[in-house]
This record gives sequence, structure tokens and C-alpha cells, in this order.
Amino acid sequence: MTVLASGFCFIQAGGPAAPAELLYRYGGMYAGAIARHEYWRLVAYGFLHVNFVHLTMNMLCLVLWGAHLERRVGPAYFLIIYLCAMVLGAVIGNGIHSTPYLTVGASGATSGILGALLCLWILGKLEVGFDFFAINIGLNIAFAFGNSRIDWGVHLGGFAAGLIICALLDLAEKANVWVLRCKFPEPVKVNLTLLGCVVALWAWSGPGQAMAASGSGWIPAFVAVVASCAVVKAIDVALSVRRGLAIAVAILACMNAAAVTLSGWVLASSCTPRWPTGAVPLDNLLAAFCPNPVLISGLAAIGAAALTLWLCSKEISRGIEDVGFVGASLRAERNRRHGL
Repeated sequence: MTVLASGFCFIQAGGPAAPAELLYRYGGMYAGAIARHEYWRLVAYGFLHVNFVHLTMNMLCLVLWGAHLERRVGPAYFLIIYLCAMVLGAVIGNGIHSTPYLTVGASGATSGILGALLCLWILGKLEVGFDFFAINIGLNIAFAFGNSRIDWGVHLGGFAAGLIICALLDLAEKANVWVLRCKFPEPVKVNLTLLGCVVALWAWSGPGQAMAASGSGWIPAFVAVVASCAVVKAIDVALSVRRGLAIAVAILACMNAAAVTLSGWVLASSCTPRWPTGAVPLDNLLAAFCPNPVLISGLAAIGAAALTLWLCSKEISRGIEDVGFVGASLRAERNRRHGL
């Protein structure tokens, strides 16, 4: 997705580099973004790049470091670490800057990957030598000193965020052994993670802000946490029964369709009277969506359910053929799992 977004900007610019004005319109992070509640830039900036060299360097780091991390923690936790490092890197970088700036690139997120790997190494859960970190961190520092346009705040913020988030995930896994006692296959875990992000984004940008302003924001937050734990445990119970994996995938397909439908309703409220919003990507989306919001939401919901079933086809087959061994293996894994 990063390559596609950056490539789209390069195509519009007509060359291997994108001008600042174009990067700003499509989501570049700048000094006043948070003050103006343009929170979408905290994610959008990480998918844009100044030029082809900038994109290549970040994608190379993503491949080299990301492969190590994803093999160790799985796709779901990799996604959490990557996105958290991207967002927190932008927040920390914004706090450090004292002058106007514009920053783009996946550097904060890739630095978060390196920070997470360092965390795993400190915890004794990564079989690499210290020279791995000495070489990679040293090369990044040398490259940064050789380029005055490097945003140190985003790099350091992403690195620290990756290290901290990885440590928190390790604690969450250890607590899970005693609290929820859940163990999910990776496709199920990834799907639940994405649904959690959608719910959190909706709560933050919608009713959550109004409730926080009124001082009663902790009540819906508590309810949301309890409801999330209940959903997670319900999926866990479904996985433990015969053919439970196929049942869980079907449930997730329905939840994905419902999430897309609700998102369509929320997006439809932006058609009038607030459209256009001034954010080019959102305005382009609304231009295609607003003429037929119900039809497009319905088709997108059906597509989300179908995509879920297709991506999880192996899990469905495994679940249909299950005669109790899938649930038994998951229960045994719960008892062995301690941390990441």
C-alpha cells in the first residue's frame, strides 16, 4: 500500500519525486495538524515519500527488519507495532519541532520495528547477536548525519514507541494466561485487531470526543473495554468447540460486514453539510460515495464478508474437517504460552 500511495504521488508529479504541495494535500504531517484535529495525517504521512530513493530505503528496511519481527510475533502484533510506531512517531516528532515543518515517510514505523526487535533481544526472545543492532542502528545514524532533511523526532519517537509497545504486548500475553486464557490462529487475531482499530477510530473521532469534552468519557471507555473482552472470549469459546474455527471465521465475516456498513453510515453523515472537508483523499472518496451511499455501503459490506471468507479459506477447511483436535491444540497452547 505504501508503494501504491507513493507511486500515485510520483505519477501525479510526473517524475520520481513529489513536491511539498502535493505531499501536503495527500496527508503530509505538519506543525498544526494535531491542533486542527487532522488526525488522519498521523497515519497518512507514513504512506507517502519525497522521492523514489526515500521510498526504496524505507521499503528495504521494512523487508530486512520486518521479516524478523513478523516471524517472531506474528502478523497481528506486527501490525499493531507498525501502526503505533507510525502514529506515536508523528506525535513525538510534532512535539519536538519548534518551527514549521512537513514530514512524510515510513521511517517512524520502520524505526519502531527495530525498536521492537531490540525489546525482544533484551527479553531474551530473539536469536540475533548484538552486532545486528550495532550495524543497523549505526548505519541509520550515519545516513541521518549525511542527510540534513532527516526528521530525527519521528525516527526516535518511532523507535521508542516500537520498544515500549513490544514490551506492553509481552506483558499482555503473560496476563492473558491468567485472565482471558485465549489463543487465536493468526488470521483470527489479525481480523480482531483490525476490528479493534475501526472501533477505536470511530469512538475517538465520533461520540468519544463529545463524551470526553463533557467529562464522562471514562464510562463508555470502560464499557468498550468490557465489551471487547467479552467478544474476544466469545470467539475463544467458539474456537474451542468442534468445527469452531469455521464458525469463528463465519462470525468474523459477519462482523466485518457490519463494521463496513456502520462505517458507511458514519461516512454518509460527512456528505452534507461538511463536505468538502479540505482533505483531498477524503474529498475524493466522498465524491464517489455520496451519490449512492446505501448502495456502495451494501456492496462494500458484501465484499468485506466475501474477502474474509476467501482469505480464511484454509482456516474454514481446517475447521470443517475438525473433529476436536483444533480446539484441543489451542487449549494446550494456552497452557504453554508465556509472553511473546
